[in-house]
Amino acid sequence: MSGDRVPVLVGVAQYVGRETDPTAAPDPLTMMADVASRAAYDSGVGDSLFAHVDAFFHIPSAYWTPANGAGLVAERLGIDHRARIQNTGGGGEMGILAANHLAAEIMAGRTEMAVMTGGQAWKTAERAEAAGVELNWPVGGGPDGAHARFAPTTKPMVSELEERHRLTRPTQAYPLFENALRAAQGMTLAEHAQRLGQMMTEFTAVAAANPYAWFPTERSAEELYTPTAENRMIGFPYTKYLNSVLNTDQAGAYVMTSAAKARKLGIPEDRWVYWWGGHNASEQAWFASTRPNFAECPSMKDSSLGALDQAGVGVDDIALFDFYSCFPVAVRMACAMLRIDELDPRPFTVTGGLPYAGGPGSAYNMNSIAAMVEQLREDDRSIGMVTGNGFFLTKHAAAVLSARPKQRGWDRPDAPPPSASMATAPAIPDESAEGRGRIEAYTVMHDRDGQPTMGYVCGRLNENGGKGRRFLANTPEDPDLLRDLLASEAVGRTGDVHCDNSTGRSIFTPA
Repeated sequence: MSGDRVPVLVGVAQYVGRETDPTAAPDPLTMMADVASRAAYDSGVGDSLFAHVDAFFHIPSAYWTPANGAGLVAERLGIDHRARIQNTGGGGEMGILAANHLAAEIMAGRTEMAVMTGGQAWKTAERAEAAGVELNWPVGGGPDGAHARFAPTTKPMVSELEERHRLTRPTQAYPLFENALRAAQGMTLAEHAQRLGQMMTEFTAVAAANPYAWFPTERSAEELYTPTAENRMIGFPYTKYLNSVLNTDQAGAYVMTSAAKARKLGIPEDRWVYWWGGHNASEQAWFASTRPNFAECPSMKDSSLGALDQAGVGVDDIALFDFYSCFPVAVRMACAMLRIDELDPRPFTVTGGLPYAGGPGSAYNMNSIAAMVEQLREDDRSIGMVTGNGFFLTKHAAAVLSARPKQRGWDRPDAPPPSASMATAPAIPDESAEGRGRIEAYTVMHDRDGQPTMGYVCGRLNENGGKGRRFLANTPEDPDLLRDLLASEAVGRTGDVHCDNSTGRSIFTPA
């Protein structure tokens, strides 16, 4: 591949909205156009850059759902209607997935100049609803041909069985993986709580120094893991301060082009950050309740190792990480899959993470990529890795970036990743499971007063030497039973499974 077609990020920008009056806050179209314009000025070119754009991608927003959102933003920016203008699918990996795709298009000579935006005005929409104010956000117009989606998600986030058991929210699903990983690592409940606080307090410190963070507040480890009236338990073991924050007013944008185009437009090389490699992967066991091992994530391993392999570097060469961090298990799982110590001194975030910096829906990576580019420009010898995660540890993307050019490996733009070498075939829950079983993964949900309300259990029936059929179940809605379940490690605990014929849900009652 010609060095002229090396992909480089040349402009980035972020936005955080602090306006509390919903009628004074910018509408999403204005927000997206403004952040894209600032990314163009960050490159040193300015708005004239948009005349050269031949690919424009936009991540759809919550509460702003025009049929042609990408087209509306592109039209506002003056991008030629003949450019490839597309909305993306949903998922927290979309910003990196698109960057990897655009880098491949640039290397293949099919794209010269690309711009991507993403964000949302979720908090403004909530404030308007609470105040009874109608927001007349623009929803019509835009060039034809921008209705198609890039990388559409063809499968739903949850299965029919999960819907029946009301296992539909990230706050319910991610704790399943967290508790399973803790048990696999042999931590006690107390050790685990301290580890979560110890790891995530570092994230709050980064957020406190980030001008684009939604909650720029540094908190101690004890503040994070200790349940209080202000920091109630939500889905065990996660308190409020350990949950992601998505209802924000935030946005981000980046400009990616070829080295030849950057030179032609006179973009200084001190603005360049090179895309070294990237890879995307999804779980074969798509639905959370079907994962054969809740303490492993093969597709996360594949995406990260694939990105490192294409970049021609190892994990020890990475100086800066931004691991997708909707919940602590996403970070801890990344460490486990890459065999990194969870207390490694290298930073695991450049933004502060989703619980503290905030994450505008599926567009968090717009902020993480922008922050990584800015840090790599300041330390032009460093190599950084950004990762994304969609649904329930289901879809993953990773990219390796650096402000210095890669010395080798551009001749293998589609290098296959190493195999994760893990069993990935789904373990389909048996809807008619009955009998004695044991817990593989679990969580207990709490109400706003911090009281336990209901549990979710994934497990195996005690057949075939304890490796029987998988079941998905709820627990009885008995606060005393749930407090007993929370008192000690519940992974491995046995109980009785039966089907509630009135609801079609399985019920697990601990022995």
